[in-house]
Amino acid sequence: MSKQHHPPEHARLRRDFRVFLCLIWRHLGVGDPTPAQYDIARYIQTGPRRKMVMAFRGVGKSWIYSAYVCWRLWGQPDAKILIVSAGKGQAEAVSSFSRRLIDETPLLHGLRPSRKQRDGAALFDVGPARAAKDPSVRAVGITGQITGGRADEILADDVETASNALTAAARAKLREAIKEFDAVLRPGGRITYLGTPQTAESIYEALPDRGYRVRVWPAEVPEDPGVYRGRLAPFVRKMMDQGAPPGAPIDPARFTAEDLAARRASYGPSGYAMQFLLDARARDGERRPLKLSDLVVLPLRPGLGPNALIAGGDVLADLRVAGGDGAPFHGPLEVAQDWAPFDSAVMAIDPAGRGGDETAYAVVKHLNGRLFVTASGGLEGGYEDAAMAHLAEIAALQAPQRILIEANFGDGMFAKMLGPWLLRRGLRAAVGEIRASLRKELRLIETLEPVMAQRRLIVDRAVVEMDFANAAADPGRSLFGQMARLTRTPGALGRDDRLDALAMAVGAFAEQLRRDVDAAAEATRAKRMQAELRAIRTPLGAERRAKSSKRSGGGARKW
Repeated sequence: MSKQHHPPEHARLRRDFRVFLCLIWRHLGVGDPTPAQYDIARYIQTGPRRKMVMAFRGVGKSWIYSAYVCWRLWGQPDAKILIVSAGKGQAEAVSSFSRRLIDETPLLHGLRPSRKQRDGAALFDVGPARAAKDPSVRAVGITGQITGGRADEILADDVETASNALTAAARAKLREAIKEFDAVLRPGGRITYLGTPQTAESIYEALPDRGYRVRVWPAEVPEDPGVYRGRLAPFVRKMMDQGAPPGAPIDPARFTAEDLAARRASYGPSGYAMQFLLDARARDGERRPLKLSDLVVLPLRPGLGPNALIAGGDVLADLRVAGGDGAPFHGPLEVAQDWAPFDSAVMAIDPAGRGGDETAYAVVKHLNGRLFVTASGGLEGGYEDAAMAHLAEIAALQAPQRILIEANFGDGMFAKMLGPWLLRRGLRAAVGEIRASLRKELRLIETLEPVMAQRRLIVDRAVVEMDFANAAADPGRSLFGQMARLTRTPGALGRDDRLDALAMAVGAFAEQLRRDVDAAAEATRAKRMQAELRAIRTPLGAERRAKSSKRSGGGARKW
């Protein structure tokens, strides 16, 4: 039999996974891998047998490993690879992508399974593999059947998620599950973790103590590389040595500075630090992500808000938080002279639960992509006539179009009891219930932090003054005290009802907040100008303009 000869380039492809990755990327039509992707690929191939690739969201680490699966099987068809993710579907996505590459890449056609071999999303064989109990590739969820087979390579791809690492008990369960890897791994085998930390107590933090080497690729050049405790990728350190400034993207071909800024605004500072900067330290600033200094406080007029404003004004030294020291509140730097009616308003109510002693409420209104807190407070009890009458009075004063009630106990009974009191006031607001699907601390932070960090949550000065006066004797009842003390730790607050009501109201405006603030302000000005032009053309124009000026507190003047 004549000896089979391979083209010279095959030697390079088999020797260097990066060359193979480039071929796959070009076949997919996505261009060449970026320098950061090449660096991750090199570490996957040449790193220690127990390692973790901790890289920022969106860098493509899972797809790089999918290509690695093909490369490993192309060179060693009898290798057995186990892919584990938080859910079976996620693991199968990685497996299916590898299987698709085998079908679509001419170089890999020899790996196609034969008719007698296993071939599915959850597991498949490659053509040249000898008959064996274990498939060439198997995909399972972290809570699935991991044991019972053997593997030469184990990929733990995002086994920790926001949902399965919420509590200490859940993380303990996760740590026990990953211990099963050692029962599956063959002698001399390799385990690779891919992921981003989900909490400051991430299971990944314990990997170095178990013999793993962690290498970190943050989205930006760090200001303080020491926070990574010697784990920062040499690739990033080289960028720093060559003069890359802090904040410079490490993968600008995929994520420019503008892209990262948009993600920072969307995730909020602490979420961005966790997911993109991979900084899971429980520093004070991260443990307490809701900063009162991010609020903008100013006196509001009844039913009206400023058409535009600039945040970043002076500290309001005369305003305080109940039970707190100092003056954390800031006013605006500048406020438009033209004010306009709010375009929508929501009142949220958090009824007192079993054992609870306060029903909390908040009213939030929208104008030009900004939210205005116009009322907040709490009432003893909640189902008594006096409480229902008080809530109806607040609704009559604030005129919300919607009233949202947290589904707590009683199967909608609170909404049914409040309805008649609203009708007596002649109110036709739509009343509905909200059921929370995420742990409360995380829900409050994820709802409020991005809005506050963008300085788009404006608070009526009267709300701050009333909050201090009403909660001076019991700081636990202060909305802003709850806001300042909130952390991600389960049960972080003894009381969180007023903050919960505010988060419900803010969350109702998710769609409006996607609007550009400045564009919305200009659109409002243009709409008012058109209305004034139409009024001028009518005999009653002067009278209408006078009434409009009186309602808005002044004409539409530049600021």
